[in-house]
Amino acid sequence: MPLGEDDGAAATDGPTEPTEQEVFDILSNRRRRYALYALLRDETATIGSLADQIAAWENGCAVNEVTPTERKRVYTALQQSHLPKLERTGLVSFDRDSGRVTPTDAADELDIYLEVVGEEQLSWDQYYLGLSAVSAAVVVAVWLNVPPFGSVPPVAWMTVIVALFSVSAAVHNYRSNGLRGSGEPPEVARQS
Repeated sequence: MPLGEDDGAAATDGPTEPTEQEVFDILSNRRRRYALYALLRDETATIGSLADQIAAWENGCAVNEVTPTERKRVYTALQQSHLPKLERTGLVSFDRDSGRVTPTDAADELDIYLEVVGEEQLSWDQYYLGLSAVSAAVVVAVWLNVPPFGSVPPVAWMTVIVALFSVSAAVHNYRSNGLRGSGEPPEVARQS
């Protein structure tokens, strides 16, 4: 079937996995990012609880300090725009009757896009690439006996490199699990 044609079957199949472009479009909006963070924390939420949490993050306050105006502004945007878009791309299931919002399996795969190493917005793949480059440079310096690298036994350097990767992996694992835990979005944490 030529691209762009629809035989009607796709309309009944429900949402498909989002494309990379759709993911970037979804994540380009702060409220949608916040909604995904809140859902990764909560698994199932109501549109009201999402509105409360997102309004709190946006206004830098506790959930119980959110004003009705702040909550309504977020609630309306979620209901009319953000949740339907997240549902169309297959990232959430939104039951309009009960107001329940649940992340789908596709939302779990957004971790790679949502998490960053630190305030500089360095992604974990960039971090590991840099750590690998530094490690390779140390290995070459030890191999060429460049001072001061040549004066330390190679097994000590190997131990340091393995330790760096081990600690990095442990931190990465801890932070990845933190997206589902009690953490807040990295951009909110940086504002604190």
